Amino acid sequence: MDIDLIEKRFGELSGGKLGSIASITPLAGSGSSRLYFRITTENDSFIATYSTNVDENDAFVTFTDDFHKAGLPVPEVFAVSDDKTFYIQSDFGDVSLFSIVQNDLKQFGEISSATKRLYENVLCRLVEFQIDGHDAVLDDYGKAYPAADFCVGSLIDDMNYFRYYFLKTHKTLVFNEEKLRKDFVELAKFIVSAPYFFMYRDFQSRNIMIRGGEPYFIDYQGGRRGPLQYDVVSLLYQAKARLTLATRNELLDFYKRQLAERLDLAEIEFDKYFDAVILLRLMQVLGAYGFRGLIEKKQHFVESIPFALKEIVDFVKRCNIPVALPELMATIAQLETLSTDYPLEAGTDLVVDICSFSYRNGGVPNDTSGNGGGFVFDCRALPNPGRLPEFKTKTGLDYDVSEWLERYDETHDFLKHAAAIVCQSIDNYIERRFTHLAIGFGCTGGQHRSVYFAQKLAELIHEKYPHIAIKIEHTVQHKTFSYGI
Repeated sequence: MDIDLIEKRFGELSGGKLGSIASITPLAGSGSSRLYFRITTENDSFIATYSTNVDENDAFVTFTDDFHKAGLPVPEVFAVSDDKTFYIQSDFGDVSLFSIVQNDLKQFGEISSATKRLYENVLCRLVEFQIDGHDAVLDDYGKAYPAADFCVGSLIDDMNYFRYYFLKTHKTLVFNEEKLRKDFVELAKFIVSAPYFFMYRDFQSRNIMIRGGEPYFIDYQGGRRGPLQYDVVSLLYQAKARLTLATRNELLDFYKRQLAERLDLAEIEFDKYFDAVILLRLMQVLGAYGFRGLIEKKQHFVESIPFALKEIVDFVKRCNIPVALPELMATIAQLETLSTDYPLEAGTDLVVDICSFSYRNGGVPNDTSGNGGGFVFDCRALPNPGRLPEFKTKTGLDYDVSEWLERYDETHDFLKHAAAIVCQSIDNYIERRFTHLAIGFGCTGGQHRSVYFAQKLAELIHEKYPHIAIKIEHTVQHKTFSYGI
């Protein structure tokens, strides 16, 4: 659909009530074939959506009306064409929760406390969608697209997406098709035994817009009845959001507290199904990345594959699913061999050397890389655990020393600012294909503060740039660690 036709349709549908058009801008597409345009008038802006999938459009428009009646923060649909291929909705702007998270990762290496509060706000709203939204659309589930329920067939379709568009595109992976199919059926049958409420289906940070500090929600046209666990997993396990395990657990506990105010968690057996739904969602995501990225050649999805691979490989090592899935688990274990096939971006030859040292005993170590050195951070102005008798024989690698340091705001501020400076250089070095960056943390004795910060920064860098090789040397302790080497 071209700009002239968009202008004509907007004029016909709005009847001039939405204002005269000042500009029309095509917007970047999502993972679907829908087309989006921002229409700016003299007083406002709107989103025009075009899709030939009439059933899907009808689901969105119907659910929107139901959610508005339930008081949920969703767009207003101002007009729909007679053929239901074109509709005009509210414009919530360009700032999504995803964009805020990506900015945090670039600056700090993790989400900020303000962004964590946004997640909490979003999770409160999720509970409302799942319970109040369920009641609101109860009589309209027949409009859900493509099905009213997340049934066994739907679950197996998602898992087959993973099988055909990711597993089978990699010839080095070996698995038994029939045994894998049986595992899919077992997993699907287990998940559908969970209690069902409204399932948003694509509840992830790209579909959560932030305006005036408050979240607004879009793209729920795939909603249907389903397990509560699915949407919270979709949000907290979104690959490119890169939430740490600790942050995920903290936010999950927050969500469960909100949910417990409305439902009996023991009665609905929330924890029993949680890991099974995580596994399902991680497979579905890799299948989508395989189809959109490897088949349709959309680079944005290809760039997400390394994160999703790491997620699913790490997860199966710790998951607790009360049904036997031997072939599926064995197949996923093989995915670790693919990690080198998907560099996150150009410049993955970069090596980051991080060291801790003592100003009193040896000073700043010499840089032998030929790169001329790098950053040196002086930790001596920070609280010193070395002055306490109980820490005399311990180092910054010990839990109780870390816990003591983390009681102080100065510790968190120092790490945040150091990470922001270092990550700015890493981004630049990757772009320019530099191969080495040196970082040093020094304190008086090279035992507590410098060791703590060197180790913490290495963990943050590894979380944000899992493709980068990192070497850590604690010079006074004569200890070395590494990531990606």
